[in-house]
Amino acid sequence: MEQEQKRLLIRGARILNPARGEDYIGNILISGDRISAVSENLYDADAEVMEAKGLTAVPGFVDMHVHLRDPGFTDKEDIYTGCRAAAAGGVTSLLCMPNTKPAVDTPETVRYILDKAKTADAHVYVAAAITKGLKGEELCDLEALHDAGAIALSDDGRPVIDTACLVKALCEAPKLHMRVTAHCEDLFLAKKWVMHEGEVSEKLNLPGVPAAAEDCGTAREIAAAAAYDVPVHICHVSTATSAALIRDAKARGVKVTAETAPHYLLLTDEALEKHDADYRMNPPLRSEKDRLAMIEAVKDGTIDVIATDHAPHTPAEKADFLHAPNGSIGMETSFAAAYTALVKTGVLTLTELIEKMSVRPAELLGIEAGAIGAGEVADIALIDEHEAWIVNPEKLHGKSRNTPFKGMTLTGRVKATVCGGRVVFNEL
Repeated sequence: MEQEQKRLLIRGARILNPARGEDYIGNILISGDRISAVSENLYDADAEVMEAKGLTAVPGFVDMHVHLRDPGFTDKEDIYTGCRAAAAGGVTSLLCMPNTKPAVDTPETVRYILDKAKTADAHVYVAAAITKGLKGEELCDLEALHDAGAIALSDDGRPVIDTACLVKALCEAPKLHMRVTAHCEDLFLAKKWVMHEGEVSEKLNLPGVPAAAEDCGTAREIAAAAAYDVPVHICHVSTATSAALIRDAKARGVKVTAETAPHYLLLTDEALEKHDADYRMNPPLRSEKDRLAMIEAVKDGTIDVIATDHAPHTPAEKADFLHAPNGSIGMETSFAAAYTALVKTGVLTLTELIEKMSVRPAELLGIEAGAIGAGEVADIALIDEHEAWIVNPEKLHGKSRNTPFKGMTLTGRVKATVCGGRVVFNEL
């Protein structure tokens, strides 16, 4: 006789379901990996009960920009530790980037990631490389990568140098139901830099990268998408001009979407005055003008998605300020940082934030996520939107500690996460 499916009853939560315009107090019954029922007066005497009074149940977050570092750099992070950090941040689905070793440019590497991720604490989706070895010159076999299970294409970490390769990928991706996510950077303008080029870099006498390096890349991607009438998704937008270019393109009907990360909403290049490499990332933290432009772009819909660009590095690597690799971790703090920057300040409602962190990225990736309802995958984050907490790197759940929010007081905390019907994080 088959074993009866284990059931879980989340009881008394505020259920916030932007995909269906719902916001009410109720219960959620989970059977196996699916939600079997949601209602105000639901009860099941045989189910395990998770008391959620005073908490808000939201669809698990979908982070469409994550570096899991596996294969090849597992001293920084691996699939299991990365997904553990994801679970602690309410992230139930993530898109991992291809700049591993080897790069994700063969079906074998795609399958390695997907096979290893089957027992991890989040659903892992793969962005395969656009070009072989991420060298920006020779197109990968995109159909083979798709058939192996990749759902997106990116050379993230670097731009696609050869514009003809970029155009081929942009035109081929829709036929394969894949999305191109573009790292926009002009490498001729971005050479041997430590931080954003501006008043602070001049004061610190440090080499900077101009905003124009990002802006020129953004303009190229938009021009290609417009010319061929194909979609493109712009990664980690950080400058006022890039936001203006995307806003204008959207108004003209170009199929462009965009993301930014919480650190561009809360921090500026002034953080580099600490000479701490945990504040170094690519694109770099920009000026206050750029930060305010990012907030406005999120508010008016120019920016579709909040993603983290979670990029772990070891403490030893980050110890050398001038020579450290760029990147910061972000999944475990993503909701709290975004809530602090956007909801606490009145820029967005909580519903609007959940749309950008769950509903919209799920739509863009074409994955089953972003909704709470009978028959849906049981991916749920329980959050306390009023809890204030101090970010302590030593208490985070991933392998690396390079968070730019260390020591900051953030508001909004994930208290429990259910992924595929399984409780993968619980601090209730």
